[in-house]
Amino acid sequence: MQELHDAPLAPLTTFRLGGPATRLITATTDAEVVDAVRAADDSGTPLLIIGGGSNLVIGDKGFDGTALRIATKGFVLDGASLELAAGEIWTDAVARTVEAGLAGLECLAGIPGSAGATPIQNVGAYGQEVSSTITEVVAYDRHSHETVTIPNSECDFSYRHSRFKAEPDRFVVLRVRFGLEEADGLSAPLKYPETARAMGVAEGERVPAAAARETVLRLRAGKGMVLDPEDHDTWSAGSFFTNPILDREQFEAFLARVKDRLGPEVTPPAFPADEGHTKTSAAWLIDRAGFTKGYGTGPARISTKHTLALTNRGAASTEDLLALAREVVAGVHEVFGVTLVNEPVTVGVSL
Repeated sequence: MQELHDAPLAPLTTFRLGGPATRLITATTDAEVVDAVRAADDSGTPLLIIGGGSNLVIGDKGFDGTALRIATKGFVLDGASLELAAGEIWTDAVARTVEAGLAGLECLAGIPGSAGATPIQNVGAYGQEVSSTITEVVAYDRHSHETVTIPNSECDFSYRHSRFKAEPDRFVVLRVRFGLEEADGLSAPLKYPETARAMGVAEGERVPAAAARETVLRLRAGKGMVLDPEDHDTWSAGSFFTNPILDREQFEAFLARVKDRLGPEVTPPAFPADEGHTKTSAAWLIDRAGFTKGYGTGPARISTKHTLALTNRGAASTEDLLALAREVVAGVHEVFGVTLVNEPVTVGVSL
């Protein structure tokens, strides 16, 4: 277990932002993870868990406590059952399941970060969410001081949310187990219109899983959503805001705003969500509120490839990024009456 003091955290995040941690521990086994968590809890030391750093916004002052970087390894495939250690690189794991001829994760290719973060955020893209394939999550419970196995039914998964996100100071994910599909090398039925169009098939059809993965990688790269150290459009956390989910009253008020601001001929994106709710597009809201691709003049700007990504152009501070985020939130609310919610976890700062 490696230990550093006054350790920079910016290099451990995809934003490349944030000040140092008082102490940084890198754990390579589950036992080391548990020992580090217990030691911090026993001493009352604030604890920050870091995986791939793709969903973190760390304040410029850094973190006054112990940062624990989970770098565990483990890819165990038994038929269609998969177990991943929390520190496994997610996009590499997806590639290996596709190579094995299994379906269920192929449209989640290219998502940065580690496997342990996927159940926390209920990671999803291009019509797939991990909640549809996760069978169990093995985690250390900081309340009961024991390692527990939590079945899918007790993870409380919903759109970009889970029990683990709702109780951020309780569970530390150690392993994630998935039940994939043996489909003779074919993908799961395609659910996302853009993916189906790009592949020239109808929604609901299956295609070679490898082709689906490559198509998703190409679509993501075109939006700056595949990490590239030379491309500042990828110095981001991917989608910075979640797609708003509105109840009936909120949605009717939103439609009235759209009609008033943009005219009766404009129809905003709308997708059924939970009963009585409608999901709309954060990217559409941002763009139509005047925050177009490349918006900004400072070191933090909207991506030139996708309005949903806020980016560090190379010399930004976390405060630069937050100033831009606040401007976008205020602008969208003023125009459409909808409040955007940030998807990345903030550490020592808030919008």
